[in-house]
Amino acid sequence: MQISVYIATSLDGFIARKNGDIDWLENAGNGDSTTDFGYEDFMSSVTCLVMGRKTFEKVLSFPEWPYDGKRVILLSHTLSSVPSELEGKVELYAGDIPMLVDRLKHEGERRVYIDGGVTIQAFLQAELVDDITITRIPVIIGEGLPLFAQIGHDVSLTHIATKVYDNGFVQSTYQC
Repeated sequence: MQISVYIATSLDGFIARKNGDIDWLENAGNGDSTTDFGYEDFMSSVTCLVMGRKTFEKVLSFPEWPYDGKRVILLSHTLSSVPSELEGKVELYAGDIPMLVDRLKHEGERRVYIDGGVTIQAFLQAELVDDITITRIPVIIGEGLPLFAQIGHDVSLTHIATKVYDNGFVQSTYQC
């Protein structure tokens, strides 16, 4: 099983403003809404998505649920249920991350996409990430929520590829 990160950051390494807002990301790219920067191909390879509560709450603000047809596991120690419209679409999990990974392997998941800063950091701390794709957006927001905050140890990466887009986005993929 492969565990992947696919995320965008500002040039200064933030994934969101301090309040969790991603307006800077929504307005990036000089209005280019026709390029998906490889996201559709990536998502077609994903069999399961694991996200944190704050990311889930942000996704709930989107006009529609973007993960239909994908298994979604929500990591939360505070939620006891999901909104009724997502029952059967989102599984709650409050246990140990390595145990979750073992369970997903046993259940035959092929590629797991992890999303959310705290979730990504927890998987990196547990040395469970296989690859990371980071798209750097040409904007400096000055302060916010960093992608790599409290990992606690070095993570050596091997560069796989980098692609530069006409709108200034730079996307690099690394193997962990």
